Amino acid sequence: MFKTIGVIGAGQMGNGIAHICALSGAVVKMLDVDKAPLDEALNLISQNLDRQVDRDSISPEDKDAALSRIETGSDYAMFSDCDLVVESATENEELKREIFRDLIPHLRDDAIIATNTSSISVTRLAANTDRPDRFCGVHFLKPVPAMRLVEIIRGLATSEDTFEKCRDFAEKQLGKTVAISEDFPGFIVNRILLPMVNEAIYTLYEGVGTVTAIDTAMKLGTKHPLGPLELADFIGLDTCLAILNVLHTDLADAKYRPCPLLVKYVEAGWLGVKTGRGFYDYSGDQPRPTR
Repeated sequence: MFKTIGVIGAGQMGNGIAHICALSGAVVKMLDVDKAPLDEALNLISQNLDRQVDRDSISPEDKDAALSRIETGSDYAMFSDCDLVVESATENEELKREIFRDLIPHLRDDAIIATNTSSISVTRLAANTDRPDRFCGVHFLKPVPAMRLVEIIRGLATSEDTFEKCRDFAEKQLGKTVAISEDFPGFIVNRILLPMVNEAIYTLYEGVGTVTAIDTAMKLGTKHPLGPLELADFIGLDTCLAILNVLHTDLADAKYRPCPLLVKYVEAGWLGVKTGRGFYDYSGDQPRPTR
């Protein structure tokens, strides 16, 4: 069991990872560049813990104990005693490399780095650190507390000991189900999911169906809980575009080319639920299609 865990990034993924790690009994140190996202993350974690209390999945005492184990800050020195640090920054390879450069001087020699990347080569990211043997892909899905799956991705240099510790972390410490993926772009889930989402956007772009028709057809025709355009808004259209760009560039296959309509929405800042507008407008009581 990892007793002290660092989490880099207080966004939608980072706060979820901090949430479940704190509930597991670990001391959690969550870092972001500004105080505002850290305060927002703590508030969201508290709200999500309250929902678990209301469902009787945890006790009020469990909630209070978990919150008491979360520390926040903006100085990488806070990670000096961490057994594991999970990087959960935006899906941007250069940004992740900068984070690792800032992080490494503050780590213990035996500390493990995990990346929550959803598509980027774990081997390539690990090569930019001083410990590729103690570096592993640990890909959580959103929303982290609710989603049972974690993908574990072994980089070319990841040691067997690091791999087993990360698998035990996900399975035994956090109670997740693990799927082992080879280190190929998009891994398993996003290699399959994002082309489907992209094709749904092309279907809209080409006028085959409306937003409502496409999502209704996929929900009722394939028993998906969310339609692909609803799901894209939930994931974040910027994240969808970033993953598709990795698939398109790294696999050099035109079938992964992002739909121009997706690019336009991202350029407009229509990123989905987090900005209040994507393929749906979330400003009212009920989401309304924007096309």
